[in-house]
This record gives sequence, C-alpha cells and structure tokens, in this order.
Amino acid sequence: MNLSLILTVIGDDRPGLVGQLSAAIGKHGGNWLQSSMSHLAGKFAGIVCVAIEEERLDALRAELAALPGLRVNAEVSDSAPAPAGRRLSLALVGHDRVGIVREVSHVLARHAVNVEELNTHTASAPMSAEILFHATAELTASPALDTRALVHDLEQISNDLMVNITLDESIRR
Repeated sequence: MNLSLILTVIGDDRPGLVGQLSAAIGKHGGNWLQSSMSHLAGKFAGIVCVAIEEERLDALRAELAALPGLRVNAEVSDSAPAPAGRRLSLALVGHDRVGIVREVSHVLARHAVNVEELNTHTASAPMSAEILFHATAELTASPALDTRALVHDLEQISNDLMVNITLDESIRR
C-alpha cells in the first residue's frame, strides 16, 4: 500500500541539498510528488510530498534522519482530499509593518476561508525606497461564502493597515 509522506526540511543552504534529499527518497522507491522550497535568511526550507510503499517507510525515515546538515520531519498524511469549493486569489501590497499577516488571516478565518498557499516578500518601493510588504495567497472557501462580506472586512483592515488588497475568484486546475 502506498502512503503519502509529508516531509518538512530545513538546513543551512548550500548546493546539493535537493540532490541529497531526492537521492535518499529515490533509494527507497519514494516518488516525489509535490514540493515547495525556498532560501530564507541563509537557510534552505522545504516541504515535500512523497508517495512510498508502507513497508519502505521506516528505512526512508532512518535515512532522512541521518542526512548531514538537514533536519527532516516525516509525517504520514491520512487526510482525504479537500472537498471542492470556491477558489480565490488574494494579492496584497502595502508599507511593511508588524501584524499584516495576522490581521488578514483573522479575517479569512472568520469567513471560514482556507489558505492553501501563501507567498510573501518585502521589497523597496520604486520611488521612495520605503519597504513594501507583498503577499499572494491561493484560498478555498465554501460555495456558500458571502464574498461581499469578506471583501467588506478586507477593505476595513485595508484602510487600517494602509495596504491594497485585491480578491479575485479564480479557476485553478
């Protein structure tokens, strides 16, 4: 029986880390299905979903634990696929300050909107060189979501945080 194994990986960034990780997975017959990886403040951080035969799981876990310079956490996922719902895209740009992600995530949670993917970064504004915070998110919600109420609540915090927030219904495959 094949299992879905979710790996979280962190270590000091250096060339060859992905190759090291993929070699260990391949050695035990694992199939690399999906991943997201980044260089953050000198660290390599990643999340990987691997399909692996149940009888090979312990050997793969042992090999991953022994990889030099990497800390790997491996958890079997027993979750069923999420039910279909509305798909939304959110984009945010504003002056960087503490609390932006907290405020937006609280509004999304109040409306039972799930964050499937969140990407953020900071960059200098073109004319003023002030630091701007950028975020994009892929979201899912119930078909019954009151989009007007969600947009209203996002606009309220947009005024308080002095950021621009856009929310679009999207079709993702």
